[in-house]
Amino acid sequence: MTARDHARRAAQRFGTADRGEAIEAGPGLPDRLSAARERKGVDLARAERDTKIRVRYLSALERGDYRDLPGAVYTKGFLRNYAIYLALDPEDVLRQWRRERGDQVGPEPVIVPPRPLEEPSRPLNFSPSVVVAALLTAGVVLFFVYLSAQLLRYSKPPELTVSNPATAVLEVDDSATTYRLAGTSSAGATITITAPGHEPYLTTALADGTWSEQVDLRRGQNRFDITAENPETGKTADTPRTVVITVPFLVFQAPTLVVSQPVDGTTYGNGAIAVEGTTTNAKTVTVTAAFLGKDVPTAGHSPAPAPTQGASPGATPNPGSTVDVADDGSFSLPPLELTAGRWAITITATSTEGKTAALTRNIAVAYSGVNLVVQIKGGPAWIKVWIDGKLASSQAGGVYQSGKTLTFSATTSIEIRTGSSGNTRFTLNGVSLGALGKSGVAETWLFQPPAPPQKTQRQ
Repeated sequence: MTARDHARRAAQRFGTADRGEAIEAGPGLPDRLSAARERKGVDLARAERDTKIRVRYLSALERGDYRDLPGAVYTKGFLRNYAIYLALDPEDVLRQWRRERGDQVGPEPVIVPPRPLEEPSRPLNFSPSVVVAALLTAGVVLFFVYLSAQLLRYSKPPELTVSNPATAVLEVDDSATTYRLAGTSSAGATITITAPGHEPYLTTALADGTWSEQVDLRRGQNRFDITAENPETGKTADTPRTVVITVPFLVFQAPTLVVSQPVDGTTYGNGAIAVEGTTTNAKTVTVTAAFLGKDVPTAGHSPAPAPTQGASPGATPNPGSTVDVADDGSFSLPPLELTAGRWAITITATSTEGKTAALTRNIAVAYSGVNLVVQIKGGPAWIKVWIDGKLASSQAGGVYQSGKTLTFSATTSIEIRTGSSGNTRFTLNGVSLGALGKSGVAETWLFQPPAPPQKTQRQ
């Protein structure tokens, strides 16, 4: 349909007076839309993609076939969007559409929906099925609430607080020997209190969550580590608690001393003698050893007593060593390397004020077979060991750092392969041999007393 046809129809609709105005109004809306699209340089397919208006509707707009469009409301929407897309004035396009649509589009029917019938209100009527359904629904909801609470309970670690003492660090009277720790946790939780040198204390939180436990105190610093565990889930408290209680030392109180190693009157099969024990009121512990003679007593006889000050000539003191006492009062000194014979070992505990307590242990060293102490010093060394001619599975080859001490025993012989002879020190049956070679030089040494150490070619 041409623009002239559109103008003729418009003239027929608006009368003779408007005929000239319609004819002279310029191109019709369909031609105007088509020309604007061509100026834009796009085809209908491209316009469809850009405007999201189907090609059939765009084509109907450019032909002026408004009956192919779904209705006046949709047509106005399509025209407005298409005019904006083509850079035309949408209001001007709509006015031209109203003038030109003529008799192609009939008036829009007015649809009057019927009024809904009003249903009279009825009283509430709960049938048995409704009541049962409501009860079932409530039961399901309560079950899920309970299940959620249980899951939350099992996934949450127990809480833990300490209310007594009120502070994490506390100093009590110097006469205090016990203290009652207390706090709160989850009901039924197991409370574990650990302290150095003491078996763990165990208690259970009551139904209201409270717990308490009486703990022992010793002079000095007492550290208690407290944790809580849910016995059903195994979960522990996220934040353990620590309490430190200090019992002051009496200013003039002398140290106490208990020696667990060595045992008095014992004959040892090698010279690496451990010195261990516990003390109170002491800061350091010193050990010395005095040689009493080569005659080792036979079974059933104790070694001779330790020499007093001004002992007979021939008693050779061992310089010994000194260590600091641990927080729990325990001490452990490096093993004494003693030769065969009888020895008096003296352990002395010294307090900060200079007070001392000493104990002496008389022992004997009677070597049987081969006892070899290997000390790595001055740098790392690679070690490989043969015991009585067989490779030791635990020492088939490994690198040890400076300060490491290894002890070996055999019936007839011990053979050592070291990657750095100068960094490897030997003590054979209590006799210090020192380093037998140079640092960085790999050597193998055979120890087979009474013969002196011999260098071998074993790799």
